[in-house]
Amino acid sequence: MFRLRIQDHFSSAHYLRNYQGACEKLHGHNWKVELLVEGKELDNTEILIDFKILKNILKEVLSELDHRLLNDHPYFQIRNPSSENISRFIFEKVKEKLKNFPQIKVKEVTVFETDKASATYFEE
Repeated sequence: MFRLRIQDHFSSAHYLRNYQGACEKLHGHNWKVELLVEGKELDNTEILIDFKILKNILKEVLSELDHRLLNDHPYFQIRNPSSENISRFIFEKVKEKLKNFPQIKVKEVTVFETDKASATYFEE
């Protein structure tokens, strides 16, 4: 089994609904995102997937979130834009974009809202 890990980042604002405290007010983060994928089979170049392809997929997903108010995004109009839900959103979008690579499985997505606080989404 092979695992590949890449990181990228985006900046956005959000506020948490039904929350009592500072985070219920509009505020922003410079989010760091870590994507972990895995697979058993290497291609004829003996790589799982080109890092360049993987980075482009993640960048495309993050472009939906970058420099915007997350609460205005359709996905977060029915869900709170918490770190937990942001990691799930990214996971689902990357998984969808990797359908043309059946040998690759998205293992987890971790979203850091600060250097000391993160949330990870993975499927059981």
